[in-house]
Amino acid sequence: MPHHLPPLNALKIFEVAARAASFTEAAQELHLTHGAISRQIRLLEEALGQPLFRRDGQRMVATAHAKAFAREVSAAFDHISDASRRYGKLASQKVVRVNAPATFAMRWLIPRLDSFRTAFPGVDVRVSTAFSNEPALKGSFDLIIRRAPGDASQYEVVPLFQEFNTVIVSPALVKKKMARRDLRRFLSASSHLSTETRPGDWEAWLTAAGILDLQPAQHLRFDHFFVTLQAVVDGMGLGIGPVPTLQSDLDLGRLVAPFDDIRVPGNSYYALLPRDVDKPKHLRSFHEWLVGAQEV
Repeated sequence: MPHHLPPLNALKIFEVAARAASFTEAAQELHLTHGAISRQIRLLEEALGQPLFRRDGQRMVATAHAKAFAREVSAAFDHISDASRRYGKLASQKVVRVNAPATFAMRWLIPRLDSFRTAFPGVDVRVSTAFSNEPALKGSFDLIIRRAPGDASQYEVVPLFQEFNTVIVSPALVKKKMARRDLRRFLSASSHLSTETRPGDWEAWLTAAGILDLQPAQHLRFDHFFVTLQAVVDGMGLGIGPVPTLQSDLDLGRLVAPFDDIRVPGNSYYALLPRDVDKPKHLRSFHEWLVGAQEV
């Protein structure tokens, strides 16, 4: 089916005018006259069948509808620009764009990227984060990491590892409370920190420990896990954390897992490569490194 597109030059000028919030500034950026900007905007408005700007004193201001449209247009131009760099004959930069859950990216992937850069110094790894577990996201990514395998008809799916959950705590709090001497006393005398997006973590661990009836001194809940994690690091209380995702924090002594013999199975992570995109050698190298990095 043919694409029914508005005039592309007018679309480009509109995106700049909406972003600059001024016809005058858009004219300066594009090295055009104010009149040329106005003519192209009128042309686009005729193609769309509705106004995009309204007069406010001496200025033309984008309507709310136009601002929303401009965001979509800007994202589309970014996607086209990125594709041009990746598939153009003169493209020389080797880039791997990875999208991963925020905690995985911050606590597991980024701490290990130096080893990849050492092995492949010419490859630029760009990490973006997501709070959604859906593999199909808007944007352009070479590799996606998720806690669910997704649609195998659209992605090459490779398992990375399965987490286990256990109690995590700051070293200072462990020392203060002498955790290893009395499990029940330590747990009941401490604040329990939990996350809205990870309901039931404490109940599952206390069940595995055989002390589901235990009542903590206080129970604090946060909206995202990385906020809970920071509260644990700062010594506010005990949390339930995933290993090996937090292994770097344990190795560096930012956290300790005083009862890591009591474990509850957690999420599994998968690397997803879209089947319908080009997979250059540097992307395959990163994929192979990612699979092997779990063993280091």
